[in-house]
Amino acid sequence: MLPLDLYAARPDTLGAEEWRARVDLAAAYRLAARRGWSDLIYTHLSLRLPGRDDAFLINAFGQTFDEITASSLLAIDVEGRVIDGSDRIANPSGFAIHGAVHRARPDAHCVIHLHTDAGIAVSALQDGLLPLSQHAMRFWRDIGYHDYQGLAFGPEEQARLVAELGTHRAMILKNHGTLTCGRTVAEAFVLMDTLDKACRIQLAAMAAGPVAMPPEGVLARTHAQFTADPEPEGALEWPALLRGLMRSEPDFAR
Repeated sequence: MLPLDLYAARPDTLGAEEWRARVDLAAAYRLAARRGWSDLIYTHLSLRLPGRDDAFLINAFGQTFDEITASSLLAIDVEGRVIDGSDRIANPSGFAIHGAVHRARPDAHCVIHLHTDAGIAVSALQDGLLPLSQHAMRFWRDIGYHDYQGLAFGPEEQARLVAELGTHRAMILKNHGTLTCGRTVAEAFVLMDTLDKACRIQLAAMAAGPVAMPPEGVLARTHAQFTADPEPEGALEWPALLRGLMRSEPDFAR
């Protein structure tokens, strides 16, 4: 059950669907900040505006994750240009990855791209993410990889990235970071939470000594169990996360 006042601060100028989208995305930013997922001002969470294929919500360039509120989010187009009439700016180069995924995947309503220490460390390993934990088994043979090409992210590299992402909901950008995409904010967030924890567990296990790899049959069965439900992941976890955030940081929903 969600707090009754979660969406109560909706301005008259915004419809109910857009406001709910804004509140959910702002919550994801605050929850990401709590987990130490920010990289100063250089990573992003984006969300397609309800009912539109060409407009997205994202943080204003220069805002940190813990500053985000529902009303502070920018509306931008697929090129990262601000379309809400404000004089703030987005980060077009930062949105390049997000925009490529949004364009290629109609189901990718929310895209999260991060530079966490654990995610970058695993992205630098030759074998990438290993199925050493139950968390990592969610992504067994179900994660894309993209080779590092430098800071610039032009059309050719965007095309390679979306081809390598394919139908997966998660990707490791080698020597760079991690990405998840979801049909909902909840799905993208919970997948990222699972992926980042899998990375942290792997690094701890590898540092402690020889690791034990489960049999392939177990990996296949576990992944199938994780993905058996066709509904978006995170539906049960998200209300609980929102309730906790409302208790400690209710201003995110303003």
